Amino acid sequence: MSKPKEQWGTRIGMILAVAGSAVGLGNFLRFPGNAAANGGGAFMIPYFCALLFLGIPICWAEWTMGKYGGMKGFNSCPAIFGVLGRRAAWRYLGVLGLIIPIIIYMYYVLVESWCLGYAISFLTGWIDLGDDKSQYAAQSVEYFNNFVGANQDGLMLDGRIHISVVVWMIVFAVNFYFIFRGLSKGIEKFCTYAVPAMALCAFVVLARVLTLGTPDPSAPNLNVINGLGFMWNPKPVDGEASWLSALLEPKVWMAAAGQIFFSLSVGFGVIVNYASYLRRKDDVVLSGLTASATNEFFEVCLGGLITIPAAFVFLGVAGASQTGTFSLGFHTLPVVFEYMPAGRFFGFLWFFMLFLAAITSSLSMLQPAIAFLEESLGIGRRASVTLLGLLTGLGSLFVIFFSKDLKALVFLDDTVGTIIIVVLAAVQTILFGWVFGVERGIAFASDGAQLKLPSFFGFVIKYVTPAYLFFMLGSWCYKDLPGYFRKVQEDQVIFLSFCMIIVVTVFLLILIHIGGRKWQAERVDAVGTQEASR
Repeated sequence: MSKPKEQWGTRIGMILAVAGSAVGLGNFLRFPGNAAANGGGAFMIPYFCALLFLGIPICWAEWTMGKYGGMKGFNSCPAIFGVLGRRAAWRYLGVLGLIIPIIIYMYYVLVESWCLGYAISFLTGWIDLGDDKSQYAAQSVEYFNNFVGANQDGLMLDGRIHISVVVWMIVFAVNFYFIFRGLSKGIEKFCTYAVPAMALCAFVVLARVLTLGTPDPSAPNLNVINGLGFMWNPKPVDGEASWLSALLEPKVWMAAAGQIFFSLSVGFGVIVNYASYLRRKDDVVLSGLTASATNEFFEVCLGGLITIPAAFVFLGVAGASQTGTFSLGFHTLPVVFEYMPAGRFFGFLWFFMLFLAAITSSLSMLQPAIAFLEESLGIGRRASVTLLGLLTGLGSLFVIFFSKDLKALVFLDDTVGTIIIVVLAAVQTILFGWVFGVERGIAFASDGAQLKLPSFFGFVIKYVTPAYLFFMLGSWCYKDLPGYFRKVQEDQVIFLSFCMIIVVTVFLLILIHIGGRKWQAERVDAVGTQEASR
């Protein structure tokens, strides 16, 4: 197979695209909620342990595997896994690197459209919580439920085109416009402007939060300093006497590991695809570390300093304790902006920033599937974009239709956005550390590297990381797997969501089978051509 034509235009563009993939809603909403609920500053100890022993090692492994597959002319997880593992079984395991971005995109683009919808609402004054401050919280929840259709299923069948569906169609179309333009002219060019714009919006909102002082003189304890303390000071969990108890809670370590996976986009199949477009002498070690550091800056230094402190200043402990992504982002923060001077403007900046964070991530979810369709079926960009648009559009409409209590969305996120990510990460560590070989991987990663891999990397990625991942999976299977299947059997919406995952998986496995035969034939032809030329 010939070398892929698509490549990154510039190194900075590539780093911004990878950072844009990682920086998303989890950085600004999920991370602060996780930290506040799991010991505050104490949470940062397991968080940084997970970063060092899970996130960065797997990130480097994915960069290396992707670049190696790209040198062989492949850009999709199934093909790259097949090259690395030299067995057809590894190609089929590569389906995990397609299921995750495709399924996540189906509901992520919907949440992305909510962010844009809320930005428009704040800009135009659509969102109105009334004049009674005691009802702000209830009005905010009601506005969200009406906007997303959380009160009933069949959002699209209420006799008109719901505003959230209109915004979703616009956002969906924008995503596919940029993905159709290709890697360098579409994704890279957009991220080159979107990531700095996102940072600018974040800095403006952060400056506003840090200069709030004590908005209510009658409540002197509700100030920025105490808000930062609520976020970052170590504190006990579950009523324990000491914050050290947080370090003895397995759920805290699990939460930290899960946050790192979301934070760095490892285990998504995205980095493997993005790295496959590198040139032979492009650096994977420093580039991977730079993208990871950029993501951590957005998460810890921006996300960690905005949401919880702002909620604490205006709403106290009760408001800052809201830890769910939706409750914190779409229930609590609109109330905060209602209290804040010039809150309409800062509310618009906040949700527009979330939209930019979301779309840079959603674009990265589409590219691995586009590359796979082109490789497996031998079709062009237009056909692959059309086929993927049909598949993800139907899936997204499924989530929109079953909108009551966001049940379908939450189940898909719990299954694909949590469990299967850990499975893929475990598969990748075995493939890289035990099948492809750590020494071989380190040697390949060192080619063109301006920064050498640390000496402990080989031991960590071969032993520590897979042990950590399999322990997590084993614990989940022992404690939660029976309850998981019980929910699938008892709830119709969850059962249908589970069936959708199975149908998409089977469809992709069929395409992998077709692609495998095609790749094998091309390889045989290539070998024959080489022998004939001797």
